[in-house]
Amino acid sequence: MSHKRIPKRKAVIAAGSVVALGAAALILPNAMASQTDATEGAAPRTLKAADASDLASQLAELLGEAYAGGYYDSGKQQLIINVVGDNNNVVLQAEKAGAVVREVENSTAELTSASQTLKAKATVPGTAWAVDPRTNKIQVTADSTVTGAKWDQVESTVQSLGSGMATIKKSAGTFKTFVEGGDAIFGGGARCSLGFNVVADDGSPAFLTAGHCGVAAAEWSDSEAGAPIGTVEAATFPGAGDFALVKYDDPATEAPSTVNTGQQSVEILQAAEAAVGQTVIRMGSTTGLNDGEVTGLNATVNYPEGTVTGLIQTNVCAEPGDSGGSLFTADGSAIGLTSGGSGDCTVGGETFFQPVTTALAAVGATLGAADAGAGEEAGAGEEAGAGEEAGAGGDAVGGQDVGGEEQVGGDVDQNGQVEDQNQNGQVEDQNGDGVADNSGLNNNQ
Repeated sequence: MSHKRIPKRKAVIAAGSVVALGAAALILPNAMASQTDATEGAAPRTLKAADASDLASQLAELLGEAYAGGYYDSGKQQLIINVVGDNNNVVLQAEKAGAVVREVENSTAELTSASQTLKAKATVPGTAWAVDPRTNKIQVTADSTVTGAKWDQVESTVQSLGSGMATIKKSAGTFKTFVEGGDAIFGGGARCSLGFNVVADDGSPAFLTAGHCGVAAAEWSDSEAGAPIGTVEAATFPGAGDFALVKYDDPATEAPSTVNTGQQSVEILQAAEAAVGQTVIRMGSTTGLNDGEVTGLNATVNYPEGTVTGLIQTNVCAEPGDSGGSLFTADGSAIGLTSGGSGDCTVGGETFFQPVTTALAAVGATLGAADAGAGEEAGAGEEAGAGEEAGAGGDAVGGQDVGGEEQVGGDVDQNGQVEDQNQNGQVEDQNGDGVADNSGLNNNQ
């Protein structure tokens, strides 16, 4: 992924996230109203994933306690809504709004209460959990380090919730953060990745990356031995997220909202909420392009450094060096920043992402601006160099699965799939040591 500076006359103009999300809010209520006036039994609406996410948020407010989550059926392009109770009026409201309705057992309140029990009794490094709306249960995942008494503790807590409330599975890998992704950036001996260029609340150019990178070093360069190009303005990790805002030291830096996939640049037009079932694409300087599905929202991850909440869970693969990298859609929506996970791009695994919308709101930044351009590289060096541990090798990661085979250096088609695989699309270890430790960082010995 490349984030380059260009003359202002060639600048990429991208819509700010607040504007983009606001526009969606204006469109969907009208669509909802038209459906409300429709006859009973109207066919479900065909929706894009972003529109389905917005409609789900509106239905959550409309249906109140009867709403029990929802997910996106990417094959049929429909929003599936879970409801509890036998209130036929609730079902009619959701159907007239254009959703497919499923009656389920577990309410949002019950699932939330169960999650709190897990937090109190099963916060073990190497574990994670998130609500899976497709099963209407909490999916608890334990990595390979959770054995013996720790496994017994987690398993007994899950069983105490009841068979209809939660399930538990083992992950073959070890949960850890992945430092680097997209354009490589370097700080304090660590290598991370530039996620998305943004405009800070004071109008200055900046970029988002992972919070565990932001707490590892105060200054970041676009090459391993280069001078710093940006200084950390704010960073959160662990706690309520894993994100950092880095301001470019040169206020004249023109930083466009684009992602270079190796074959083409994808213009990032807006920030959007993730939806379970949505197809997403990750760009990383270690592993190139990989796609998959969102499998869970509001995931809790128990890293050794502490618990991180509010993450997106996917089955998109990632490897050491991918932290901070961009998660986006083929139509130009910024979705997340790579945080951590387990496995690799050979055997697969879980990967978790910081929602971009939450990060933008927390730091007061927006995506894109009228003068947000690009030209020389402003976010990454050509080398995918190495570094010592930068931030965290968390054990537990919670989130949604994002499916898909590994795709490297290819084009993105209109269906969110990656074409034109390039076997040379991965970034090689420039130091020749090939070291990748469990913290998700490449060490420079």
